[in-house]
Amino acid sequence: MPLEIVGLEKPEIAFEWEDGHRTVYRARDVRLACRCASCIEEMTGRKLLRPEAVPESIVARNISLVGQYAVLIEWSDGHATGIHSFRDLREGCPCESCRARRR
Repeated sequence: MPLEIVGLEKPEIAFEWEDGHRTVYRARDVRLACRCASCIEEMTGRKLLRPEAVPESIVARNISLVGQYAVLIEWSDGHATGIHSFRDLREGCPCESCRARRR
């Protein structure tokens, strides 16, 4: 679980982890990664969300905790049903150090 999440009304969302690591995502990338039933076809896993439908300027309007394992983000495009697990957010960290470790 992150110690801090910063990203309301910003183009990026940052997660500060207990070990001191900082993960920063573009807000749009988090929105495009949504795996809710409105964005991903449940039976086949086919993406339903069209990237061109998500504005480059999208921002998080509200970020709330889901237990101690995830966040629920309400987006400026009105979407508010996707849950993003802390595990996935940390494992998918886009920083150079984390990308190198995954290679």
